[in-house]
Amino acid sequence: MRHVALFVHDLEACINFYTDLMGMEVEWRPDEQNAYLTSGSDNLALHQVSTQQQRNESAQRLDHIGFLQKHAEDVDHWFQFLQDHGVRMRSEPRTHRDGSRSFYCYDPDSMVIQIIHHPPVADWKQMRGIN
Repeated sequence: MRHVALFVHDLEACINFYTDLMGMEVEWRPDEQNAYLTSGSDNLALHQVSTQQQRNESAQRLDHIGFLQKHAEDVDHWFQFLQDHGVRMRSEPRTHRDGSRSFYCYDPDSMVIQIIHHPPVADWKQMRGIN
């Protein structure tokens, strides 16, 4: 899965989070309510919901989105970087039973973000020369 689309309330804050902190770039901005971001290999669509509407948390059922890292130590660097930039954290980095290492934080719209090194995926991407 290389594309995720999210409804957000504060589009500009989310664009800034994903570009300034997470390293994505704006690929296309068709209008003031929509933005398509890219990391070069992934695409994230942000669609602003009406600020007049109360958010129905049960309507958006996505638990979290993950940013894959090549090395386990990259997870710790990201944790420190995001924490230094005032990003609200949900957990601290930890190594899981399957050998992956990750932590969770929140974007400006309270979407849960996972920064994760998962060896089978990192190895697969490396073997195929994928960023």
